[in-house]
Amino acid sequence: MYVTQSGEKVFVVDGHTHLWDARPANRRNRYGLCFIESFWGSHVGMTPPEDRWDFERFLHYGVEGAAKDLFEEGYVDVAIMLPTYLHDFFVHGFNTIDQCAALKEAFPDRVILNGRFDPRDGARGLDRLEEDHARWHFKGVKLYTAEWNGVSKGYSLRDDFIAPYMEKCIELGIEIIHVHKGPTIHPLNLDAFDVHDVDYVATAFPDLKFVVDHCGMPRIDDFCWIAGQEPNVYGGLALIPSFIHARPKYFAQMLADLLYFLGPNRLIFGSDYGITSPKWIIEKFMDYEFPDDLAREAQTQLTLDVKRKILGLNAAKLYGLTLPEEKEV
Repeated sequence: MYVTQSGEKVFVVDGHTHLWDARPANRRNRYGLCFIESFWGSHVGMTPPEDRWDFERFLHYGVEGAAKDLFEEGYVDVAIMLPTYLHDFFVHGFNTIDQCAALKEAFPDRVILNGRFDPRDGARGLDRLEEDHARWHFKGVKLYTAEWNGVSKGYSLRDDFIAPYMEKCIELGIEIIHVHKGPTIHPLNLDAFDVHDVDYVATAFPDLKFVVDHCGMPRIDDFCWIAGQEPNVYGGLALIPSFIHARPKYFAQMLADLLYFLGPNRLIFGSDYGITSPKWIIEKFMDYEFPDDLAREAQTQLTLDVKRKILGLNAAKLYGLTLPEEKEV
């Protein structure tokens, strides 16, 4: 929990966290190294020098390190974990449900463990989703549309094999669908992260809630127009707040656009841990104010109430979290 200088408490939900293993022994091929080096470049480029990790620490972290970074130092009350398997690059997977489950088991009341599926797996994948859900009782799942799967180098939410998985989620009571739609990572295909399929699936399944992680960057303008017309689409801000240090003007323009089109109630904070860690991002965000011209464009000021919604209350409402009385607003 973040406490302001005047003593006001801000409930924090980090909506985009992972535990991952990119050590050499887990890399299946050269693409595993390419992938983690792309993340490392983002970490170095965005993070203040005093908060940067060395590369060895960046390659792998477990429960103890994550708990310190998120819960002890990072102000996070609840962390939402989003698995991404990438078995084509990593022998035992990059960031699997089982890997992330270790943090859930250590902190059951402070971690939301989401599932994942790859709709290209057909009936076998549907069975696996049902088995995983029976064990972990997911509230949400993560889709990574540019993930390689054999000869397939990605898929679209318009593909025919998507509907059975959406229907299975509804049947199981899984209501929240996180979809990675952000910058490309070598060697993945940029087009497979395209945001233009979001409106199709959001319209087709109005009872589901779609959190578009990274808000479609670098297609953020397209995402804003899509989310503006689809009330069940949310902006997962992971990566966007990380620009607050290295490119504050870029960060401010993106946030102003998102607030104008979506308003303050559908934006979900995420640090994208461990590409960047929440502590310094939250501190800088709480100190940040729009310049007058961007406040006019956003049609809102970054008041304490707006910051509270973005940092935690929106995610708490989405995931049905019960807040301690002193943290409610």
